[in-house]
Amino acid sequence: MRLLFITLLDFNTFNESNIYTDLLREFIRNGHDVYCISPVERRRGIRTHFEEDGHLLKLKIGNIQKTNIIEKGFSTLTVERKFISAIKKYFSDIKFDLILYSTPPITFANVVKFVKKRDGAKTYLMLKDIFPQNAVDIGMIQTTGIRGLIYRYFRKKEKKLYEFSDYIGCMSQGNVEYVLRHNPEIDKSKVEVCPNCIDVCDVYLTVQEKIALRDKYGIPQGKKVFVYGGNLGRPQDVKFIVKCLRACSTLDGIYFVIAGSGTDRYRLEKYMREENPSHVKLLSHLPREEYDRMIACCDVGLIFLDHRFTIPNFPSRLLSYMQAGLPVLACTDRNTDVGKVIVDGGFGWWCESDDTKSFLALISEIQEKYISEYKENAWQYLNRFYDVREVYLKCFEHLL
Repeated sequence: MRLLFITLLDFNTFNESNIYTDLLREFIRNGHDVYCISPVERRRGIRTHFEEDGHLLKLKIGNIQKTNIIEKGFSTLTVERKFISAIKKYFSDIKFDLILYSTPPITFANVVKFVKKRDGAKTYLMLKDIFPQNAVDIGMIQTTGIRGLIYRYFRKKEKKLYEFSDYIGCMSQGNVEYVLRHNPEIDKSKVEVCPNCIDVCDVYLTVQEKIALRDKYGIPQGKKVFVYGGNLGRPQDVKFIVKCLRACSTLDGIYFVIAGSGTDRYRLEKYMREENPSHVKLLSHLPREEYDRMIACCDVGLIFLDHRFTIPNFPSRLLSYMQAGLPVLACTDRNTDVGKVIVDGGFGWWCESDDTKSFLALISEIQEKYISEYKENAWQYLNRFYDVREVYLKCFEHLL
């Protein structure tokens, strides 16, 4: 089977480690011919070219990340046309059996339609976020008035993407139910759970390695360390993270490590600069392999999501924590089922992300717990439900 994966994720080899390349490698291991179009933004000064012996097309597009809203908007609107042109030019003699794609973005609807019509390909959407509603929830987009035109434009694009998709794989059962509830025109039979998954590997550290890594990053020995790694933007409600850190300042025996970048990281930097907390370490973004080792020397992973979300987000960073054998404390809205999965799976705790008192109470409770059972549960749950091999067998064999 020939598969085409289209994405806005910029990567240069299938051997990189993320939820998409891990899945593509599983297709390759099972004998399928995998092609991919991955962008390279104009600011990098790199022309369109092939990697991976002609199977990975690095397509030059406009700047989308870390740019002003006008350039970002224009580049986003032209991406669809650029992808279609690239398929016509570089893959004109290749007939695809399956086109695989994810959100974000939702602006691939016409790309999907084009390949589906040209090749008779099956189409599979991996729904990783629900846009534009997620932007509405945190006040980035309005649904009414003149500014509501943006919402209506993207909502139309979203529905078209669902229409052209033969299958829609959702990250959790909560996502399945949300999509069907808010899009009743969708055939229920084509919507299924297709969770985030990774090529699971053992990142176990010896006691000596943990001690050495804590020394390397200035993390104190003998304390229970809570770690957050990932984006620090509006979806994470960094103001709430700061409130939680401040509320825990009087607790002994605990320490927080925050690693990542994003539009709202400055709020943490301001907190560190002005209050100089002795129980918090703020690290910059780390390379993936280094990040995985760093979190493995900690004790509990943290997830934060803005309490205003009405869509059931399911952050992929959960899998990094589980692979490191960490239980997880999730602070989220009530609409996502990630907290329920964590609690029911026996590998963590949940509280609502506008309640610092509950957060403080859970931190105090976890501080006193012997959490080795939670750690083992996290590792076992990851292997059972989020291993890329299991997800491939469950979600993609019916396409073959």
